[in-house]
This record gives sequence, structure tokens and C-alpha cells, in this order.
Amino acid sequence: MAQTEKAVRQSVSIPPRVARRVRALAERQKTSANRVLVDLIEAGLQSKEAEKERFFALAEKMTQTKDPKERKRLRDELAVLTFGA
Repeated sequence: MAQTEKAVRQSVSIPPRVARRVRALAERQKTSANRVLVDLIEAGLQSKEAEKERFFALAEKMTQTKDPKERKRLRDELAVLTFGA
């Protein structure tokens, strides 16, 4: 028999402008603000994981390439991922 995870109640404070946006999204999606927050958090976590995987893939590619121009391009791309544009 499959077990479902028990929800953990968590209290967070968010800025009023963010709260307004969350409520507006909830209203448009005809769901609760809590559901919108959970979906946004899950999407953010997935995005962070994908960014980390992309970083390691680029680093691996950079270590394997012999082409100086490609190494520079990859290094620049890694710098943007690490430090921003």
C-alpha cells in the first residue's frame, strides 16, 4: 500500500506585493493561495536543480574540449551562471 507524505505546516512572512500576486494567481487559477505557494516553491526548487545540472554539464564539457574558442565560450557561460550577466 502506497504511503502519502504528511504535510508539514510552515509559517512564512512574505512582502505585501508578493502576497497580492499570489492571491491574484490563486483567483485566476481558482485555487487556494497555499496551493499557488506550494507550486511556486516546487517550480523554484526544480529550476535550481536544473541550473545546477546545467552548470556541471558545462563544466564537464569544458574539461573535455580541446578547442580554445569553445573553452572560452564555455568559461564565459559558466561565469554568467555563477556571477550573473
